[in-house]
Order: sequence, then structure tokens, then C-alpha cells
Amino acid sequence: MIILLKNGDKLELESGATCLAAAQRISEGLARATVAAKINGKLVDATSVLSEGDSLELVTLQDKEGLEVYRHTCAHVLAQALKTVYPTCKLAIGPVIDNGFYYDVDFKTPITMEDFAKVEAEMKKIIKSNLPIERFTLSREDAIALMSKYHENYKVELISDLPEGEEISFYKQGAFTDLCRGPHLPSTGKIKAFKLVSIAGAYWRGDEKKKMLTRIYGTAFAKKDEMDAYFNMLEEAKKRDHIKLGRELKLFALLPEGKGFPFFLPNGMMLKNQLVEYWRQLHRREGYVEVQTPIIMTRTLWENSGHWDHYKDNMYTTKIDGEDCAVKPMNCPGGMLVYKTSPHSYKDLPIRMGELGLVHRHEKSGQLHGLMRVRCFTQDDAHIFMLPEQIEDEIKGVVRIIDEVYKLFGFKYHVELSTRPENSMGSDEDWNAATDALETALRDIGLNYVVNEGDGAFYGPKIDFHLEDSIGRTWQCGTIQLDFQMPQRFNLEYVGEDGQKHRPIMIHRVVFGSIERFIGILIEHFAGKFPVWLSPVQVKVLPVTDRAAEYANCLVNELSALGLRAEADLRKEKIGRKILDAELEKVPYKLIVGDKEMEEGTVSVRRRGEGDIGAMTKDAFVLMLKDENDTKKVF
Repeated sequence: MIILLKNGDKLELESGATCLAAAQRISEGLARATVAAKINGKLVDATSVLSEGDSLELVTLQDKEGLEVYRHTCAHVLAQALKTVYPTCKLAIGPVIDNGFYYDVDFKTPITMEDFAKVEAEMKKIIKSNLPIERFTLSREDAIALMSKYHENYKVELISDLPEGEEISFYKQGAFTDLCRGPHLPSTGKIKAFKLVSIAGAYWRGDEKKKMLTRIYGTAFAKKDEMDAYFNMLEEAKKRDHIKLGRELKLFALLPEGKGFPFFLPNGMMLKNQLVEYWRQLHRREGYVEVQTPIIMTRTLWENSGHWDHYKDNMYTTKIDGEDCAVKPMNCPGGMLVYKTSPHSYKDLPIRMGELGLVHRHEKSGQLHGLMRVRCFTQDDAHIFMLPEQIEDEIKGVVRIIDEVYKLFGFKYHVELSTRPENSMGSDEDWNAATDALETALRDIGLNYVVNEGDGAFYGPKIDFHLEDSIGRTWQCGTIQLDFQMPQRFNLEYVGEDGQKHRPIMIHRVVFGSIERFIGILIEHFAGKFPVWLSPVQVKVLPVTDRAAEYANCLVNELSALGLRAEADLRKEKIGRKILDAELEKVPYKLIVGDKEMEEGTVSVRRRGEGDIGAMTKDAFVLMLKDENDTKKVF
């Protein structure tokens, strides 16, 4: 039979050959590296049988899907080890997550992290045994009978809830069998590096009315040095934890009186305002107008926008004068109303309308985390109303802004195109047109991207920007959403060149995403050592003697008059203590002043991370500082 390879080549194989046999025909090295395959685009086991005319793509640990298959197999090895060490435990589910996997288990006797060593030892035995992993399917009745035989009541419940006609598959490794869609590695011996990392509680199927299970988290990597690098990154992340640094640098507070609602302190507000002012400067340059819409609006608005049907569980609601209202979770419906306050001609478009809108979303208490997951945040929204022929240019303009902002902070990024989700509104025709428009713009720009199937907004597809911080973690921040739906639902119009009324096309976009979350990312990215233009305090003036205090105050006043942020440390402390405290506060510049500096009108300059960089005249230092501040340098 003939199959088609990813590069377009044809490969002749014996009838009934597997994907692994195809890999061996190409090279032994590729066969050793193959962990799974895609047949006609579907991810399958490497041992799956090929048919005449199939297209084949071999998957290795260099591929995202390959690493997911590897980690999912490690979850099954964990389950087998647990059943060996704790025969009475009941298995629930064991999916892959970022950088690892977990398994939810019902134990008769609770276990702790101290028990991980014996579980890991059993896992190593299973891996060393290099057990072949075999897939088989059963009818619903036989599947329930098999899991009932093993007393796996959670599996029986899962099988019972599967849709009628869905294939029910199992994977067997040695004496252990587990319900699973797969795919999996060909054998357990391919696992090279893993570690169990933590333990937590989790309700069965996420329902707090059901039993609390034990969730065991693990991680797995293709090589031990990759796993070591991952744990080194975690240690570095602990040092950079934005909650810890936010408290130490007096940026924000998380108080029980406002769970999920952060309190910004003076230093934090200074940082936030610098970001906001930068955002405003950038958007004025790019032809945006700024608006502000109400925080609370009527239920009818949210019904019209579709949020009441698609997002109600995440919204805060109230009654005003007997009328149902909601606190806005998004800014876009208000933007629609602003557009409708006056008639528009095709000559007015595009209209680029920005809003720094405070939005509220109900997040479960267990999901709250510092500034990264909160219940209210400032979204740097913009809504662009345009003609169909302006779509590509406007998308290019937004991409250019996002690229400029991320490069300013030293972020690398990658791009994903997210397509129609299940819970969406609108016609296939509109969705196809919107998705095609985004793909065309990305191709024309020459921006590499991957497709994230089914992760679009409920009203349109989107382009997501995932930035990478200084220790290699990724964060989804910027997004561009192309929307054909809301202009229809709000009956937005413009008068075309033909004198007739037409419907505008709309882009939703954010750059920071949530300003609060972006601040959290920046704290961790810079480890609290912000560039000069963002630092709440840019200069600390440290007098060596009481005699130099007046000179220190004069320096602060001169710097402040130029719009720079300076403070004097006039405490009766030794200069070494003052320098150390300023370092702990991560102030970019320290100016040491004593009798000599007073007489000569100079300053002795210490730069954060470098120490003493020598004496300067006041004017020379001011020029250097203003240049760093005004050009927004990031070292």
C-alpha cells in the first residue's frame, strides 16, 4: 500500500503496517524517537495500523503533542504504581496539564508527600520493566463489567455517562488496565525523567457536593537535564513571586475585606499610572479616541450582547429601581452604545475607540491568585469599527502596537489563532468569513502562528499573543478578536458611499490584557527591579552626614521639578544601612552626598546591580536619568 508523508513524499509499505513500521522504513533513529502519530490529522498510537492512501505524520518528543502523550503515559504509570502500593484505592481521572500531569484518587487511608518516595520507587520499577502498552475496545456492557470487576466505581460512572455509540477504549500495561481515549507511548520504558511534586484535594468532577479526592501532581520531561532546568526555574519563580515582592515593595495589598479585589498602595499606583500614561500616549499617536462607559448597566443590554446567556455565572448582578442590572464583566457592550450615540458615514471609519474600563468577574475563591487571577481589573480595551476592506490594515496596525509594547519590556512572544468554540453564536458563514480574515492577515504579515481549535470567544475567532518572560514562562495577554456578531445584535450602522445603510465590522483588542495582571507579570519578569521609567522611586538621595541633609533635599526638589521621582533618606543611620535598604527597595539609583559633594555640587552615584559608578555633576546625572526615563530604556 502507499501512504503520504507530511513532506508530500509517498511511502510504500506492506498491507497492515503500523505507523512505527513506517518510521522504521524511513530510519531506525526516527523509529526510536517516535512516540505517537497522526493519521489523516488525528493523533493516534504509534502502533496504529495504516490503510491505503492515509496521510501520516510521525510525532516525537520535539512536538507538543508528543510531550503530552509522554506525560499522559506517566500518569498511567503513576496509577499502576498506586494500585500496587495501595490496592484498595479507587482511580478517578488522570489528565495532562502544563508541564506535567495529575491523577485524582480515592484513598481509604490518606497519603502525604512523605509517601511519594515509595510510589516513585514503584513507578521506576514499572518503567524499567519496559511494559508494552496495548489498546483495546469494549462494548458499554463489557466495559462496565470490566471496571466493576476491579471495583473501579468512578470509571463505571464515566463509562455510564458516555454518549451512546462512542467508542470505549482501554490501555493495558502488564497486569494494569485503565479506561482511556489515549494515545499512549508504545511502552513504559520510554519514560526517562519524572517526579511527583505535590498533593491537593479535588472534588469528584469538580462538584463540591461530591466526594473530595486526593489529587497527586507530577511532572515529566524527555530528559533529566530538562527536568532539572524546570525545577531551577520554579526556584527562581519563587524568588520572583509577585505577591511576596508586591508586599516587600509596598505595591499592593491583598486583604480579607476584599477577597479578589487588590488594594493598590502609593508605590503600586505610581507604577500603574506610568503604564496607563504610556498606553494613552501610544494610542493618541495611533489615532484612538478614549471613552468611558458605566460599570453597571441593565439586564436588557447584557441579554442583547449575549453575555446573559453565555457568561451569567461569571457576572455580578443587582437591582436598581426594581430593574435587573449587572456589573460589567466586559467593556464591549458599552462601546456599542457609544458608537450608536451619533450617525456615521463610511468616511468616519475606521473609528478606533479605547477604554481603560474597570470590569468585574466572579471567580471561585480557590482560583484567586494575587494580581494574576482577581475579581476586578482594568482592561485596556479598544473597539475598532471599520469597513470590510479595512480589516487587514487594522489587524496589522494592532499587531504593530502589540509588538512594540512587548519588545519595549523585553518580551518574546508567540501567536495562536483560536477558532469557533462549541458555545458560540452566529452563522457558519460569518464565522468562516471572520476566521479567514484573521488567517489572511496573519499570513500577509508573515507572522508564524498555531491554530488553537475551539478556543475562540463566543462571538468570534481571535488571535492571542503569548509572551515569554525572563525565566521562560508564557502568559497570554494581548488578543485581537474579529466580531461580526455584536454589530448585528446592536444594529450598528453606517451610511456607505452608495447612500445605503451598512453594518460595520468590529475588532475587540487588548494589549496589556488586564493592567493588574500585567503588573504581576512585570514584577516577576523584572524580579521587582523595574526599569527607571516604571520604578515608583527612581532615585534615593542618601546624605552621609546631617550637614548634607539640606543638599539632599535640594537635589530631591530639583529632580521632582523635572518630573522625576526622588526621595531623601534623612534617617540617623549609617550610610551602609541606607545603601542596603535602598538596594532592598530595588531603587535604580542611589546618590551618596557628603561634605565634598556639597562643596563641588556633585553626586556620588550607585547604580542598582552595579554598585559605585563614580562621581558626576548634578547636571550630568540629571541628563543621564532623563534619557533613561524618557526613552524608556530596559537594561
